[in-house]
Amino acid sequence: MDTMHDTRPEHAVDSQAQFADLLQRHRGIVLKVAHGYAWQAEDRADLAQEIAAQAWRAFARYDASRPFSTWLYRIALNVAISFVRENSQRIRHDVALDPELHDVADHTASPEREQQVQVLYRFIQRQAPLERALLLLYLDGHANRDIADVLGIGESNVGTKINRLKQRLRDEL
Repeated sequence: MDTMHDTRPEHAVDSQAQFADLLQRHRGIVLKVAHGYAWQAEDRADLAQEIAAQAWRAFARYDASRPFSTWLYRIALNVAISFVRENSQRIRHDVALDPELHDVADHTASPEREQQVQVLYRFIQRQAPLERALLLLYLDGHANRDIADVLGIGESNVGTKINRLKQRLRDEL
């Protein structure tokens, strides 16, 4: 019997528990993507909630033979890109009015390190949605093959885009 599509009530509870466990273990992905695409704390919370809701809606189609993290990244990035498109005018004004851009300061880091992190976040925020997603995945330590799989582009294209983004960042610094 196909347990992913079993409609018995106890299967629904098992599926919910499995999803909740997976989402909890990979919540960093949701938070990282929400942070990379929403500047205000309330927008990040809304985006994280929407990512979780969309992931739950799609969970019945999740192929357990593939990494959950890759599947979740794909959903999170698609939801985030849609969020940016739907809210781009409002977001531009919020960013312009918010001198801090993010409330992500690591209060245990040195002032120099904190400044570097802020410069990096500003750089990421100015990128187009695909490049922003690519940077988030790269900075999270994913291999080019995994990034290509999540973004639906070729592995060599990932390498090229990463090198160009690194050069742009060096030029800005």
